[in-house]
Amino acid sequence: MKRNLTPAAVVVTSGSRRRTPIATAVAVLAAGLAFSAQAQEAPAEDVTVVTVTGVRASLEKSLKQKRNADSVVEVVTAEDIGKMPDRNVADAIQRLPGVNTQSSAGGEGGFGENDRVSLRGTSPSFQQTLFNGHAISTGDWFVLNQFGGNVGRSSSFSLLPSELVSSVVVHKSATADLPEGGVSGVIDVITRRPLEFKNQVTAEGSIQGFYNDLAGKTEPQFSGLVNWKNDTNTLGIMVQGFSQKSSVRRDGQEILGYTPIAADSAAAKAHPELAGVKVPTFIGASLFEQKKTRAGGAFDIEFKPSKDLTLDLNGFYSELKAPHQNTNWLAAPANSINSANQVPTNYTVKNGTLTGATFGTNSGEVDNIYRPDAGGESYYLDFNFKYRATKDLTLSGKVGKTHGVGYDRDDVYYQNNVDGGMVYQLNGMSPASVSYPGGTTTKPGSTAWAGGGESRSVDQEKYAQLDAELRISSGVWDSIKFGGRVTDHKRDAEHPFETRPGALGFTNPGPVWTGSMYPSDFANNLGGNLSSNYFKYDGAALGAWGAANGNRLFDYVRRHNWTDEFRLQEKTSAVYAMANLTGDNWSGNFGLRAVHTKQSTLVNQAGGTITGSDWGPYSQKLYERTYNDYLPSANIKFDVRNDLVVRAAVARTIARPDYSALGGSVSLNDDALSGSGGNVNLNPVKSDNAEVSAEWYFAPKSAFSVGLFYMDLKSVVSNGTVSATYFNSKRNANAVYLITSPFNTSGKNKGAEFSYQQPLFGDFGILANYTYADGKLDNGDELVNASRNTYNLTAFYEANALSARLAYNYRSAYKAGVDRGASQHVEGSGGLAGSINYKINEHFTITFDALNLTNTTIKMYAENKDQPRAFYSNGRTFYLGVRGKL
Repeated sequence: MKRNLTPAAVVVTSGSRRRTPIATAVAVLAAGLAFSAQAQEAPAEDVTVVTVTGVRASLEKSLKQKRNADSVVEVVTAEDIGKMPDRNVADAIQRLPGVNTQSSAGGEGGFGENDRVSLRGTSPSFQQTLFNGHAISTGDWFVLNQFGGNVGRSSSFSLLPSELVSSVVVHKSATADLPEGGVSGVIDVITRRPLEFKNQVTAEGSIQGFYNDLAGKTEPQFSGLVNWKNDTNTLGIMVQGFSQKSSVRRDGQEILGYTPIAADSAAAKAHPELAGVKVPTFIGASLFEQKKTRAGGAFDIEFKPSKDLTLDLNGFYSELKAPHQNTNWLAAPANSINSANQVPTNYTVKNGTLTGATFGTNSGEVDNIYRPDAGGESYYLDFNFKYRATKDLTLSGKVGKTHGVGYDRDDVYYQNNVDGGMVYQLNGMSPASVSYPGGTTTKPGSTAWAGGGESRSVDQEKYAQLDAELRISSGVWDSIKFGGRVTDHKRDAEHPFETRPGALGFTNPGPVWTGSMYPSDFANNLGGNLSSNYFKYDGAALGAWGAANGNRLFDYVRRHNWTDEFRLQEKTSAVYAMANLTGDNWSGNFGLRAVHTKQSTLVNQAGGTITGSDWGPYSQKLYERTYNDYLPSANIKFDVRNDLVVRAAVARTIARPDYSALGGSVSLNDDALSGSGGNVNLNPVKSDNAEVSAEWYFAPKSAFSVGLFYMDLKSVVSNGTVSATYFNSKRNANAVYLITSPFNTSGKNKGAEFSYQQPLFGDFGILANYTYADGKLDNGDELVNASRNTYNLTAFYEANALSARLAYNYRSAYKAGVDRGASQHVEGSGGLAGSINYKINEHFTITFDALNLTNTTIKMYAENKDQPRAFYSNGRTFYLGVRGKL
């Protein structure tokens, strides 16, 4: 079999005809399918229609879909979602075995809403998210995820409300007909279709109040659906809409990286043992405030002119407006030593880290960031059809486009100077203590710096797909499926404007301060007796100061930060063939998918003919490459008994690297002297996957399953750091930065999954699952996003009009990535959510949902727990409302 392990500027194929291990496994498994079959035609199965009317019925429907699938899948249905405290699609699937969620894409820290999803202890970029079988583009609202080193490939689930969903299918094993792009699996969100509704006219809606006990504000949330179909069930129209507001507050302490003490610093000369010791770059008291509005809708027009032809046109739009303000009081131990040449006293060193010290003056600052026009949007338009050309041949296809954008406009960044000394003490995984002897924290200091600007990240894809299934029904050969798919994907990262102080920026008075202070209960949930006695500006005052003539430099030519930008295009074409086999008490499939990828990356490089920017002259270089991948797969299912199913699967899979990893641009932090860059020569991640599982359906609506999985990651992406010189906008001179950049390496991920669900004691029931994942790079380093232990425990009650659930989920520590030159680990933690629903009558139900009842603090650390990175508290969130159906 020809294959390509090292893509280059041209198509590269191997000359060896020896079978790869995964190809051999597929061949053996396919042969086993045929060998184990009896040479007879399998009897046709009756189709059972399941009407979902309650929690138990929905669990039974999910189990039926899981059991009947020929591959390894997990399923959650609409009734599950409606009865759980689920605010978006990520919430809806986080309690499935092997599913992990996180509340950020990487750059913004941790929040209270699940935003990214990963499978089996791998990166979110390793899974492929689809909507009805096609890609969906999303946009990130946070500025650091729009350009530079955090432009990921994973979908932002914060734009995808759970009200849209009919079911979610998580494909853990690959089949040839699934679009490539998921090493760890594929998440397919299935939306509702008009002709699937039972009644000719259906109207559904909900009204809720949102309350977060940290923000202390109540906000309204609405959603509605109207569906109509004619009495012959040949034409249906569905319209959905939603508007969801929420007020967010996050209290935090952030340690923004660790910097080695320079050997030529005054501190190292006075105390040679300090040379090379890591010192906190900044220690900040961070107050984040935001009001989010998520609004949009969906439509679907389904037409069935004959029993053999179905035509469907559907679309979706969602916009998230996410204005926010972030105030961060920063102590600066690294700057105090390496820049101000101070010599610390009363210092302590532990595990190579300066964990505590006293300084006569603080080289820190107060960061005041106001982003009034931040947000993102996502939409798609899709046309699909299904046509039964003959009694044995069925054709289906789809064509469409999807578009996502994340934006940040008109933001203002203002820094105050601080006075007094500075004393700090790190306390491991408890917040650090920080004080400013002789200084004042209750009123603004003079202007230290000013900035802000604009950024945008645009993601879009056009796609077309055609599939055919030919029913054979001869011996073990049930059917053959084949088809093709083409895509044209574009991703742009734009940073057209990054301003600096203008001619009057340092001489004009600072923003008007109205006496505002941090909330008196700031950081109460973090522990450590942290101070709340800090001033803060009103956002409107920061905006007014930033807009005043002379305060900031509004020159779009000089302040075009070209270093952060890139433009990437991926064109793919794929063909596949897959055989579906069946016999007495068994079924399966095997197939091959062949994919051709053409990648073009436009990168800005220092030096060239484009002049005028303060970041120096530059040129644009286009990097192009093509490569081929051949992806065999096979799945088999044995119905050992009426209540016992055994499965096995093998496949080769790929996932293309994050866009920023491929982009080649460099994003810099002028304060921390750190940055992140890309690598246009990265290869796609390849993995040879194998798994076996057994499912015991020991009672109605009940099951126990166990599975083992193995992933041999051939070209996984990891990150390293190098030192490089770049222009520093604040210093108006070149400086040496620690740059994090990606490279290909190899690794393994293996583990086990256990799942159990059963109704108990009449009206009660329980669902539980546990996943163990051991993911490491071959050199012994950590695999990004790999949590060793994940478990979920859900208890439910349903009787007559009342239903209730409590759901606890836990995820052990994992490495989220590298930030400001230092690792960023997330400490293990769990959270409790609950819901109560009371059915007043057939039309109306009172709903109450509660999230983060444990008020869990998100904790992060760097290389070890003597180097804390962050502590975040987001508070508890409650929803009270009414759901109606007519």
